[in-house]
Amino acid sequence: MPKGVRLRDANAYDSRVLDATSRRILGELQSNGRLSTADLARRVGMSAPAVAERVQRLERAGVITGYRAEIDPKAVGFPVSAVVRIRPAPGQLQRIPETAREVPEVVECYRITGEDCFLMRLCLRSLDDLEGVLDRFTPFGLTTTSIIHSAPVPRRGPPLDLPVA
Repeated sequence: MPKGVRLRDANAYDSRVLDATSRRILGELQSNGRLSTADLARRVGMSAPAVAERVQRLERAGVITGYRAEIDPKAVGFPVSAVVRIRPAPGQLQRIPETAREVPEVVECYRITGEDCFLMRLCLRSLDDLEGVLDRFTPFGLTTTSIIHSAPVPRRGPPLDLPVA
């Protein structure tokens, strides 16, 4: 089993069916993953033990997959971000995700539909570093690269306040 993949607890939530309280808890944690159980309970109008149990069930169900600090790449020496699309050569499909896991500058890699099969986001110390990263992938297919200029809509979680279908 790949590293970081969790098995769902058979007695946990069905992630497709979340009530309004669970959605409120998720929304609060999405805004601030460092909330204490007591603060979270106050915000959603429940007791701390009830909130703790619900959060644990959401974790076991795989609805909550982790807690992370959001770090500005520029602040830690990675001022260049790029998006790379890759169209693997015949027989090279598996090499792309394998290589992506080995290259630390690849911070996200997605399997996508369309002419290209993969979309990656890179964080780089300089534009000069881009060539070396791309050189790791070009033996396995064609790359198309775009430098990220800005993020008018930065990464965010799903819109939990939309009506449930």
